[in-house]
Amino acid sequence: MIAQRKILTDEMIAQIETLASRYPTRQAVTLPALHMVHAALRQVPLEAVVEIAEVLGLAPAEVQDTLSFYQFFHQDKPHGEVRAFVCRSISCALRGGDELLEHLCHKNGVKPYGTTADGALTIEPAECLGACDFAPCILANDDLLTNMTPEAAEAELKKPRGRAT
Repeated sequence: MIAQRKILTDEMIAQIETLASRYPTRQAVTLPALHMVHAALRQVPLEAVVEIAEVLGLAPAEVQDTLSFYQFFHQDKPHGEVRAFVCRSISCALRGGDELLEHLCHKNGVKPYGTTADGALTIEPAECLGACDFAPCILANDDLLTNMTPEAAEAELKKPRGRAT
């Protein structure tokens, strides 16, 4: 029998176990575990879903249900090193957010939710980033970029950033 490739590292498993001690049930650890794996891999492949389920003593379908409920997680392939969420709430839309999203996608040769060929950037629409006073805005990894113009957004997204989570 061929050994199945292990996705979760021993460190990841230890982190999930540590999290489990803080929650009332092991099922309650599903979402934090998914976030932790996603931060490390920039995706949660199906194999990782199965392994998370094994660690938590759940059925893989329970973990997959949680993963697929949230648009945040990538499963089929990793997102870019920089993950840019372009807000399209009413405030941002009124101040050019939709045009900003369209401009960035066009300039980078991707559609919304797409990743550049070099894996450097993923551009995704966001429903609200909670920064309406500073519309339009972008969340680039953990950096909130405010009052964005297409030109300013292009320049900001070329700057180095911490790893996307």
